[in-house]
Amino acid sequence: MQRSATKRLFKQANLTDLPSGLFDALPEATAIVDRNGDFSLINKAFQTLLKTHAQSGSCADFVYDDDCAPFSAFLVAGQLSTEERRPTQVRLLAADGTAIWVLASLAPLAIDNPRQALVVQFANISALKAKESELSLKEARWRQALTSSATGVWDHNFATGEMFYSSEWRKMRGLAKNDPIPETDQDWLALIHPDDRDRTMHALERQNAGDPLFACFEYRERHRDGHWVWIECRGACVAWDSMGTPLRIIGIDTDITERKRSEEMLKELSRRLKLALEVSNIGVFEADFDTGRSDWDQSMRKVFGIDENSEVNIGGIWEQLVHPDDRDRVLENVDMNVKNLQPFSDEYRVVLPNGSQRYIRSRTLPYISADGHRRMVGANWDVTADRALRSELERSKTLAEARNGELEKAKAHIEHIAMHDYLTGLPNRRYLDETLTAFGADCEQSGQSLAVLHIDLDRFKQINDTLGHDAGDTMLRHASRILTDNIRDDDFAARIGGDEFVVLVRSDGSQRKLARLADRIISEMRKPVAVDGHECRFGSSIGVAVARGPGLDARQLLLNADIALYHAKNSGRNRCEFFSPDTHSQMISVKKLSDDILRGLEMDEFVPFYQFQFCARTLDVTGVETLARWRHPEKGLLMPDSFLTVADDLDVVATIDGLILEKALIDFKRWRAQGLVVPKLSVNVSSRRLHDPALKKKLSTLDIKPGTVSFELLESTFLDDFNEQVSTNLAHLRKLGIDIEVDDFGTGHASIVSLLRLSPHTFKIDRELISKVPDSKEQRQMVRSIIELGHSLDIRVIAEGVETADHVRVLSELGCDVLQGYGLSKPIPFEETAKFLENESWRVQNHAKGRKGE
Repeated sequence: MQRSATKRLFKQANLTDLPSGLFDALPEATAIVDRNGDFSLINKAFQTLLKTHAQSGSCADFVYDDDCAPFSAFLVAGQLSTEERRPTQVRLLAADGTAIWVLASLAPLAIDNPRQALVVQFANISALKAKESELSLKEARWRQALTSSATGVWDHNFATGEMFYSSEWRKMRGLAKNDPIPETDQDWLALIHPDDRDRTMHALERQNAGDPLFACFEYRERHRDGHWVWIECRGACVAWDSMGTPLRIIGIDTDITERKRSEEMLKELSRRLKLALEVSNIGVFEADFDTGRSDWDQSMRKVFGIDENSEVNIGGIWEQLVHPDDRDRVLENVDMNVKNLQPFSDEYRVVLPNGSQRYIRSRTLPYISADGHRRMVGANWDVTADRALRSELERSKTLAEARNGELEKAKAHIEHIAMHDYLTGLPNRRYLDETLTAFGADCEQSGQSLAVLHIDLDRFKQINDTLGHDAGDTMLRHASRILTDNIRDDDFAARIGGDEFVVLVRSDGSQRKLARLADRIISEMRKPVAVDGHECRFGSSIGVAVARGPGLDARQLLLNADIALYHAKNSGRNRCEFFSPDTHSQMISVKKLSDDILRGLEMDEFVPFYQFQFCARTLDVTGVETLARWRHPEKGLLMPDSFLTVADDLDVVATIDGLILEKALIDFKRWRAQGLVVPKLSVNVSSRRLHDPALKKKLSTLDIKPGTVSFELLESTFLDDFNEQVSTNLAHLRKLGIDIEVDDFGTGHASIVSLLRLSPHTFKIDRELISKVPDSKEQRQMVRSIIELGHSLDIRVIAEGVETADHVRVLSELGCDVLQGYGLSKPIPFEETAKFLENESWRVQNHAKGRKGE
């Protein structure tokens, strides 16, 4: 016990003038308290009670700190009065540290001078206090049980007409405290389920009459919310009149809806079990060893070839059917397990009545029934076919060796399956998690660096989509072989899902060595692989994270490698990137930009800008290209190169294309309404939009006049991803009268064959080929050849990047059809287009520059 740090109320003093023999003979624990409040004399009964040998002592030595102040007040009051004080309860401190509850009574030693000394007697009431505590605990338990049992109490006093219903009774019916109770039997009957009304009214009448057979019945009552509640009503008469008529009935209602639901589920389960047994041809039996009777179902009789009329009892037909070589073992097994009431399985041979031999497998459960009989229930099924499959193995090994050997093999096989990828044989994500922790702890202890390489295959999806999953599986196995061939024996490689792999390397921390390993993997992954007559190629992007020293966090290292991989893929793929804080910051910036793009789509911040196109001979407006711009609320007007890559990762480029097209069509109608001549509108279309199976449906909702709209496609779009879906969508575009244009022609890997396959209406010569046309003869010759190529295929040619009057003059002379560039028109919003078209300032500007150049 903790001793109080407060100043003690009593100081030690002794009285020695009392005969000790007489005092010790007192049967009750007694002490004399002096005028200072200290125990000056203690009898043997007191010493026995407190397990002490002390004959005197301070009050603080014997009284608990918490009780010291009340006890001292009790003593003071006794000293101030000559009368016997009312006893008080106090805890005393035994020598072994335990607390003893006592009832303290006191009287003055000298009646005429109580301040001289007091006699205090202590009665041990610890057992009584323990009993009080136990009763209090039981009372709390029953109170809690009543509250938590969700049982509604009702009390019908027919003598007084008083009807009581507890809050739980109301709650199970959805009634609030002040909601009215049905006043008549008819009102209440209306709430009873129609199928239960007659039965419930009869049961209620019999219960009110005191019939014990109807002390409990069940029915359904409508809840205030409208659903049905199953209620179990239990009631009993507690008072009768002189004629034996019940005067008062008290009962409880219990919501048994869940129990009823469980019973219905049990019935359904029983039906399913019955069907399963019928379908599986498993026979079920039950036997009573005390009566000797046995009951077999139809399937059981079918398994053993016994007809329905044959009587089956213990010691009869079944024992005769068991093969003679198995009979003693089987019967001994039954006797032993039934005696010990242990569930058991067995497998044995039987000779059927038709002479055929079958193997039977059984599962049996012995038990003691409610009537005290020894019983067992079991299932038997024919496993002859299974035994035939295992016979060769069983002949080659003993039973014990087979069991142990197969168990170890199965365990090893299961562990291997659980920890390895089924396709490549590499460790899987679960194995990686365990190894990552072990590698981290090992490197932290040894001081080595731990490097994580997160590898993602580039263009793997195209192989899967074009050549099928078999080809994809072959490439995944090829990639796994590359990894295992290029890492050391003590390194670790795993496939963690899809086309992603992780390599763990313990190293000296040299970034140069790790970069060489990554470059070697990338180089090997690049090499072509022949799959079913097709030459397949893919690349790989690798993110690397390295750490060492105390506190090495291996799991954070894996996350850092993932961030580095993301950076590698966004930096052009087929490359390796190391994690750095800057990489992390960049990823956070990309995340913020992604959120901004999605918000911008919701807030309709993406708008079209227009750059007009002109006839190379007359400088008349021949059309306009629609360009996407983003009116960012904080950063202002943003060009596509600042958001297009992230938008592509978010798979919303097609959404942006669609929005820009819809707005451009509205603006096109506004030009027509203003009398402004804009013959044609062209919009950029992403590769994903061309792959969209719903493109046809989306375009059908737009008012597109044939010949007024063209879709611009990047050169790589129709060369890299020209599949059946793209072909179908392009055919539908032509059906709608939408022309196809090839953008940035000359910068990719286009060919005459690809142009013939696509058959575009127009292609654009990239600005890089146009920029040096006025000054370079070789450049002019190249552009002339491209223009002649286009014309030979009946394709209109547009030159991009027209910046000067010399560009206009030279391109016109080379036979180019249409010009586009900042020298003629910058991209402008719709609000500025009317003024631009009406002023025709591009004509004056370019004619003046042309004359000056002459």
